Amino acid sequence: MNEPTGSELLRTVDLTRHFKIGGGFSRHNLHAVDEVNLTINRREIVALVGESGSGKSTIARLLAQVYKPTSGEIRFEGKSLGALRGRKQQLAYRGEVPMVFQDPFASLNPAYRVDHGIMRGLKLHRTELSPAERRAEAARVVEAVGLNPAAEILQRYPYELSGGQRQRIGFAQALAYRPKLILADEPVSMLDVSIRIGLLNVMADLRESEGVSFLYITHDIASARYVCDRVMVMYGGHIVEAGPTEDVLQEPKHPYTQLLLSAVPDPRAPLTVDVDTVKAEPPKVVNPPAGCRFRDRCPLAEPICHEVTPKLTELAPGHETACHVAQRAAAGVAG
Repeated sequence: MNEPTGSELLRTVDLTRHFKIGGGFSRHNLHAVDEVNLTINRREIVALVGESGSGKSTIARLLAQVYKPTSGEIRFEGKSLGALRGRKQQLAYRGEVPMVFQDPFASLNPAYRVDHGIMRGLKLHRTELSPAERRAEAARVVEAVGLNPAAEILQRYPYELSGGQRQRIGFAQALAYRPKLILADEPVSMLDVSIRIGLLNVMADLRESEGVSFLYITHDIASARYVCDRVMVMYGGHIVEAGPTEDVLQEPKHPYTQLLLSAVPDPRAPLTVDVDTVKAEPPKVVNPPAGCRFRDRCPLAEPICHEVTPKLTELAPGHETACHVAQRAAAGVAG
């Protein structure tokens, strides 16, 4: 029985990942992800937006079980991933939550035809299918991502495909596992602007036709507006703002979100931070002190921003922000 659209699919609880850096006796830790709480619902496309080094890809690799959390928990369909036991359960989860990588030129083995990876994945994750059924399913998923004729595409080598076609094959490989959530890590960033919209449309179409959810990781906030239901903005290992796409992009509460939007002029997105006034100071993520990690770049920073780490707080229905200044302003308006 299919679960209802909009019901919770995945949740993280205080998800944290630190990396030890330096020599064997070093006490330096890089805080890639700190106490992140996020949810992804069924048949939903959620964008995770932020600059390079903000922790976006680390979250994707935590959800894909490439990395283990330093602390915190990931719950999929209400069950903790920490409770998964044995190869069978691990394979089942990885089939339900596959990943599409950034580089379409490195994600396919150049020595094999396109059908090799899809057929191998089907044999591994869908053991109930016969060889003939696997061949039919491979053709179906290739057609589902807009590549025709499927029989011809499956027999090509990767070098015979364009970058956009290769990335579509990446989505087809993931789709072959009958996933519930696809982790798309910067899937269009290495493609020409002219073909990016096509890949975003593939995500939207798969959500409608296959019922799959997406975590769309990107630094391009404009593309998030085009395809996503909700946006989460990440900076220095923290989620600093989250909410429905139009709410976040039309009325950004956090100064960092406003800074991102200043690079994408849009009359629907009122801006209050002048990009020229923001100092280009990178966040301190190695043994970071308490306080907001955006404070050294923020023209609105106050003493409390250097002393207390702000928590995500709901300032409008479904719209959360981790900013002392924004929270105080909202409380003042409410009062």
